[in-house]
Amino acid sequence: MKVVGTAEELRSALAGHSGTRGFVPTMGALHAGHERLMAESRARDGHVVVSIFVNPKQFGPNEDLSRYPRPFEADVARCEAAGVDVLFAPDVATMYPPGFTTDVRVTSPWVDRWCGASRPGHFDGVTTVLARLFGLVRADRAYFGQKDFQQWRIVSRLAADLAGPEIVRVPTVREPDGLALSSRNVYLSGENRSVARALSRSLARLLEASREGSPLPDALERERDRLSHTDGLALEYLDVVRVEDLSPVETFGPDRVALVAARVGPARLIDNALMDPAGPDSGLLAYLEETAS
Repeated sequence: MKVVGTAEELRSALAGHSGTRGFVPTMGALHAGHERLMAESRARDGHVVVSIFVNPKQFGPNEDLSRYPRPFEADVARCEAAGVDVLFAPDVATMYPPGFTTDVRVTSPWVDRWCGASRPGHFDGVTTVLARLFGLVRADRAYFGQKDFQQWRIVSRLAADLAGPEIVRVPTVREPDGLALSSRNVYLSGENRSVARALSRSLARLLEASREGSPLPDALERERDRLSHTDGLALEYLDVVRVEDLSPVETFGPDRVALVAARVGPARLIDNALMDPAGPDSGLLAYLEETAS
């Protein structure tokens, strides 16, 4: 595996490889969810590129840029074990050279809802850095985890509009207790983790309501109330929307997705579940057996 840090080194490392090129953009602090993205690319592409860049443009003034985990040596080892061909680890000056004045924004109305409302400017930072990375890596496919569902939809629109790579959505990887894997899970104490499980349990109950044909507004109200009264958890949003365009819906269906975000201790956590009882998130129903309420 080649580890490179500049645009020139990247171009040299990419030269001469045949077959399709897969790309997994990350901010490091890699975990099993990232490993699944790499494995998906390794299975489909002739050449796998991973980037690690903690992008300052997607952090707000009071967010965790300075303390975001950066275990670079461990990340390199994970990439090597996953069979990555090139690891691109640029610095800020490489990604945003002197004189860089371009911002890339997807203008769909749902960009400023949910996480966009909670983190103003966040997705502009995401799309700006990805437009730059897509231009540098020139991949055929780029792989994103389902956990960041709103981001996946925004990035899909970005890639479609700017003739970027095919965007591949890979199902969420979860901890044994159901908590969606996230680099920010390292912020959680044991007590925090216990509280955070409420998110996947609420998603599971919504999935169960979908399977049973319950009215969506009633099920949403119950789960919002449940999460709002969970000690140690500050609910930001819980909604069910259409997968294709994130538009509001009034009924359950297999083309719906439930989105949730909350603060638990020092961490802001997000999660989601497709409301298809036979779909990839149906395993969430098993967690209801562990929930007395």
